[in-house]
Amino acid sequence: MPKTARIGLYPGTFDPITRGHMDIILRAARVVDKLVIGVAKHSGKDPLFDTKTRVKMVRRDIAGMGGNIDVMPFDGLLMHTARDIGASVIVRGLRAVSDFEYEIQMAAMNYRMYPDIETIFLTATEGTQFIASRFVKEIARLGGDVRPFVSDATAADLRRRFSNGNGRRKVRPEVRD
Repeated sequence: MPKTARIGLYPGTFDPITRGHMDIILRAARVVDKLVIGVAKHSGKDPLFDTKTRVKMVRRDIAGMGGNIDVMPFDGLLMHTARDIGASVIVRGLRAVSDFEYEIQMAAMNYRMYPDIETIFLTATEGTQFIASRFVKEIARLGGDVRPFVSDATAADLRRRFSNGNGRRKVRPEVRD
């Protein structure tokens, strides 16, 4: 890779990786020479899957997407990781206006720390705007079909994780005397 290669870092918990994440990854990989997907170890979100498992899930789901995408776990300050890997771009996805306020504040703080690292925002495509990992986990926990939102392999991971009997129970009408 040339010394002037543009390296992008797409950080997140990816708990689990969704079709929305995959959309951003595909599009970001076209914008940079190398895209590093940073799987956050500690995000205060109490992840369902441990970091090692999430890294494996992301690697599995991006297999075949191209040779310019890497996956790595990271811990600590995002901007330190970006600096360590030589990133010049942080990639963030936006689903809705509600994401924008938080993301713009974070981008401003990051710029203040390291003005040579830009943040770019990729908006969710029409079919992925509503997909959020927290909703996917809730649907899976309640026994719903998450295959429209995640890969088949990730759907199977979620089924296994929630196969403790807390799945869907048929609703029966109440019988009154």
